[in-house]
Amino acid sequence: MRKTAVITGASSGIGAATARRLAAEGFDIVAAARRRDRLEALVKEIEDADPAGRRGFVRAVTLDVTSEDSVAALAADLRECHVLVNNAGGAHGLESVAEAVTEDWQVMYDTNVLGLMRMTRALLPKLIASGAGHVVNVTSLAGHVPYVGGGGYNAAKHAAVAVNEVLRLELVDKPVRITEVAPGMVKTEEFSLVRFRGDAQAAEKPYEGVAEPLSADDVADCIAWAVTRPPHVNIDRIDVQPRVQAAPHRIHRTT
Repeated sequence: MRKTAVITGASSGIGAATARRLAAEGFDIVAAARRRDRLEALVKEIEDADPAGRRGFVRAVTLDVTSEDSVAALAADLRECHVLVNNAGGAHGLESVAEAVTEDWQVMYDTNVLGLMRMTRALLPKLIASGAGHVVNVTSLAGHVPYVGGGGYNAAKHAAVAVNEVLRLELVDKPVRITEVAPGMVKTEEFSLVRFRGDAQAAEKPYEGVAEPLSADDVADCIAWAVTRPPHVNIDRIDVQPRVQAAPHRIHRTT
């Protein structure tokens, strides 16, 4: 029997890479995000890569994790769910706390924390009913190590980490595994661009002199490994960063 995996934030970056990877592992994929055009392109890409249909089935679902109605609609339309990858989120701005933009903090909390909560709450009955459910929460090393300029993102990801740990306590008597994947420096097409409000030049600066930052595929590989362990094995947390990174603020650069 094929298992169904729901992936939020699947229109790009880590979410899209995870959809590709879990489809290759044989999961049926529900790729969920706001940008329908990107989701449909992703579905076509996965289907074209597997003309014989050996991979899992993949479908696009328009989803806004900040909307109760949108989350409820996805849950109501879903027959079953074995894996939920809470990946939707992101960082906005690098202002100090003294110069914080309230709206940025609200967006980060609503996506990284409340979005995670909404999706988990909505799909937990199906995850439990599956008999072998798994929630994977994609957080960040920013959820464990604060850094200058990361106030709002640090706060949101620390909260997401707390939710992840509470879930492990609350669901210890249920057939649902809880895993946190906390990436360090990952270079994707949009994360830094969003953080720097569309300034492409500024968005490239964090990666200057870094020979090999992580890719979205590297993180997807960690997620795939965790969800394909035997059902009695719970991978509590994976911290993953490039070899040249020792902490969010300690990175070896060649220039």
